[in-house]
Amino acid sequence: MKSLTRLVCSVLIFAFGASAFGAERRSYTIAVIPKGTTHEFWKSINAGAFKARNELRDKGVRINVIWKGPLKEDDRDQQIQVVENFMTRRVSGIVLAPLDSQALVRPVENAVEGKVPVVVIDSGLKSDKYVSFVATDNYKGGQMAGDYLGTLLGGKGNVILLRYAVGSASTEARENGFLDVLKSKHPNINLISTDQYAGATRETAYQASQNLLNRFGREVDGIFCANEPSTIAMTKALRDIGRAGGIVKMVGFDAGSQSVVDMKNGDLQGLIVQNPVLMGYLGVMTMIDHLEGKPVEKRIDTGVVLVTSENMEMPGIKELLNPPLEKYLD
Repeated sequence: MKSLTRLVCSVLIFAFGASAFGAERRSYTIAVIPKGTTHEFWKSINAGAFKARNELRDKGVRINVIWKGPLKEDDRDQQIQVVENFMTRRVSGIVLAPLDSQALVRPVENAVEGKVPVVVIDSGLKSDKYVSFVATDNYKGGQMAGDYLGTLLGGKGNVILLRYAVGSASTEARENGFLDVLKSKHPNINLISTDQYAGATRETAYQASQNLLNRFGREVDGIFCANEPSTIAMTKALRDIGRAGGIVKMVGFDAGSQSVVDMKNGDLQGLIVQNPVLMGYLGVMTMIDHLEGKPVEKRIDTGVVLVTSENMEMPGIKELLNPPLEKYLD
């Protein structure tokens, strides 16, 4: 009888301990670190991360998502400092959109060596130490932009590529895809400028756009811009010189609210649109799966679509252009 009592007590103690361990195991703090915090794209990433948090909490997972990043997308030092601070705090995991594919390698590898796993989102990293890479196929997006612009121009004319910033893997992939498809499918198009950079803000992008149009404004037939602020800035600069409204064919990347208005008004002919809400959502979900010992894919593609005035009112497209961020953001 005493042996039976001891056995029952042992089983109860083991069960209680396992339950307590399980509760502790399902309590996480995830740091989500964007490239910047001002542009609409990053607010959508934020909303997606919080959507994941809310769903996980509903399933009984104790999770805290901390959103913190540099104000501007060119502040490498600040982003590195944010990563290092979260590593020191020993958060459960980091979801990172590296603003420089090389500069963030060492901080990420240090975090991983310190037992803080990292999921990379949005933009690539020249390392394989991360858990998973959750992002758009940016090269494909650039190809879509190039093919559409080439088709709009009938395979001929003068084209400008306004780049974003050196070291940004996502936009460099878009730019490369754009150039490669023009070369292979529209070889009679003349690239009159491909070496200018918009920079990290709408203001620097507007200045770069004005400079380009001061030089090429009367001869350019088509323009591609590789991200949200440069697209908005270039469209405004075209309006300033009276060459918007389809006189110069304009294709951009990402769905800022101003770009949606510009497309409705006919100043913008196409947008290559990602799904940043899904990207933020899957970034957090993938990290939690990893922390709970579930297998995760090394590369997760969140999709990309071409949006034009003809399809922008379709239900699925409309939600991409106007995601319900207020449902998820605190």
